[in-house]
Amino acid sequence: MKRNHSDGRWVLLIVRLPTEPSRHRVAVWRELRRSGAVQIGQGSWALPVSPAATDTVEKVAELVDRGEGELLLLDASPMDETTDSRIRAVYDDARRAEWAEFASECVKCLAELKREIAKKKFTLAELDEEEQNVDRLRRWHRELTVRDIFHSVPPDTTQRQLDECAALLDRFTALVYSTLGLS
Repeated sequence: MKRNHSDGRWVLLIVRLPTEPSRHRVAVWRELRRSGAVQIGQGSWALPVSPAATDTVEKVAELVDRGEGELLLLDASPMDETTDSRIRAVYDDARRAEWAEFASECVKCLAELKREIAKKKFTLAELDEEEQNVDRLRRWHRELTVRDIFHSVPPDTTQRQLDECAALLDRFTALVYSTLGLS
């Protein structure tokens, strides 16, 4: 089995927070999801050991303290191949789901740009909107790439999807500038 940053080790976070106010539980849940942690049981989360996991643990610890809860942290390694495969599958499935959503958003971005080109909607306001959309995709791609340390989806596939959006945005930008006499 190919090892990576985590060397097969996982950070386990066991979180206990009061039910009210719920904002503390929601804040912890959002931070864990944002970091790519996967839930492995009620209040139990796992992250591959990495520098990003260390940052997540610090943020979660602060949020749990604010909520007057309790956080248990464990450095764990699977004891057998079955456990290793199962936890990796859960983690990789979560990453593949995120990448599928990213791919769907890339398809929407391309469709939107093609629509605007077909309609000849070459305005600075439309260009600004499309630039913001592609910038959002770039940020999202960077975040997903950091989380997907096992490369659940080939990195060149996801980069190609983003590059297609950026290339069509460049074409749209040139058309806007040309139409408005700004080139």
